[in-house]
Amino acid sequence: MSGRLFLVGTPIGNLGDLSPRAAEILAEADFIAAEDTRVTVKLLNHLGIKKPMVSYFEHNRAASGEKILERLKAGETCALVTDAGMPAISDPGEDLVAQCAEAGIEIAAVPGPSAVVTALALSGLPTGRFTFEGFLSTAKRSRFEHLEELRDEKRTMVFYEAPHKLLLTLKDMLAVWGDRRIALCREMTKLHEETVRTTLAEAAAVYEAEPPRGEFVLVVEGVTETREEAYSLSDAAELVERYRLEGMSLKDAVKKASAVTGLARNAVYDAAVKQDQSKD
Repeated sequence: MSGRLFLVGTPIGNLGDLSPRAAEILAEADFIAAEDTRVTVKLLNHLGIKKPMVSYFEHNRAASGEKILERLKAGETCALVTDAGMPAISDPGEDLVAQCAEAGIEIAAVPGPSAVVTALALSGLPTGRFTFEGFLSTAKRSRFEHLEELRDEKRTMVFYEAPHKLLLTLKDMLAVWGDRRIALCREMTKLHEETVRTTLAEAAAVYEAEPPRGEFVLVVEGVTETREEAYSLSDAAELVERYRLEGMSLKDAVKKASAVTGLARNAVYDAAVKQDQSKD
């Protein structure tokens, strides 16, 4: 008889947010699959639980997933946890869930804290419809393609971002989308929790002057029907510069910036040339 996989939500900061049921499942499971066993052992120590653990993370998920699957097929129960929040959400656990579903192994969720919905609730932005976009790519071309795909997105958008990449992300969002409202949720449920409700332009100015600290969830306003996209020629010239840094020719960069902003190609070209000349 096959075992059972439990997806156990764990606190995103405050250990008091762990549910009694989550603690019960962690204590009863035959073994625990953890993103980082060093992080999970602290949680188990807090609960007074000693349990065999296996690591399951991005770079070993193929090999480790097969081993976990075999143990589940043999009748063992496994509690899957990530470092914080719900497993399988922007997390390699989604692969293990898919494998278990395909193999007919029973899967149960033990709901817990989620950085995505916590930030959304704190944001003050519309919550009825939203899209979770995870982390933006570190590759410039993929990053801008992702942002451009979302330029006309009407739903509220939620992103994860690390502090050392935050300023670049804010500037890129501003360049592609123009200014719009954003809530920056930092260190949620922790001692230094902070939610800053502002605009992309203001946030970029703040964090350029003062380097950010802590992990962020960004909640960004979608396009509203009453909101006009307002791109200046300066915005377009900035886009041309960024596209050229990615390796595009001036002609292609101008063409793409014109398509994104809706501004005339000749005007974008002139603005880009003037910006280049001003830097000489």
